[in-house]
Amino acid sequence: MGVTRQKHAKKIMGFYKHNFQFREPFQVLLDGTFCQAALRNKIQIREQLPGYLDGATQLCTTRCVIKELESLGKALYGAKLIAQRFEVRSCSHHKNPVSGSTCLLSMIEDGNPHHFFIATQDQDLSNKVKRKPGIPLLFIIQNTMVLDKPSPKSVAFVQKLQTNQLVPEYQKQSIVELKEKEGLVKQEGEKRRKRKRAGGPNPLSCLKKKKKKTQEGQEPSAVKKKRRKRKRNR
Repeated sequence: MGVTRQKHAKKIMGFYKHNFQFREPFQVLLDGTFCQAALRNKIQIREQLPGYLDGATQLCTTRCVIKELESLGKALYGAKLIAQRFEVRSCSHHKNPVSGSTCLLSMIEDGNPHHFFIATQDQDLSNKVKRKPGIPLLFIIQNTMVLDKPSPKSVAFVQKLQTNQLVPEYQKQSIVELKEKEGLVKQEGEKRRKRKRAGGPNPLSCLKKKKKKTQEGQEPSAVKKKRRKRKRNR
């Protein structure tokens, strides 16, 4: 394995680990086209992939992928044998199988909660996977497995996270659980307590006090003048 290719893969894995919480063992969903390409190029997937991804891996597929390979007959018999060695992940099509590509797309819906890698040679499937953020894509070129660089959708998603414009679902759930643990979530029907704000002085208390009047609005000076006139008359 070339040193440059290994560094390239390590950098991409760091992107998915840091931004989308991918952890070992890495779960890799393989379709029939990838198995067929590995057989044609004599690639030992189980032995080579952990070294390339620099971590333990779980190779898996679905019943729909195996059913599709069985329906294609002898031409893909070897690919079917390879796929049957992997763990089979349950899908929602156990009664009515669908194509392998349709099944794998259904496995990464709702934000890829199980953190699947998709390994395929199907160009149409690859393009659809790239439209969803946070899904690593593996394919084979000649006799080499390659981890594709993050799609524009994944890069844009991370940029939004960095600008606090978007919170991923797993973080929202973690925040809710943390609040419940700390008792910060209010029970239904609980009323919020209003804080008493410090008010200013009573405007009525700021008014100037009026002078007291002695007789029906007459001021004390007027009363004194009347008393003087009465004395003179006497």
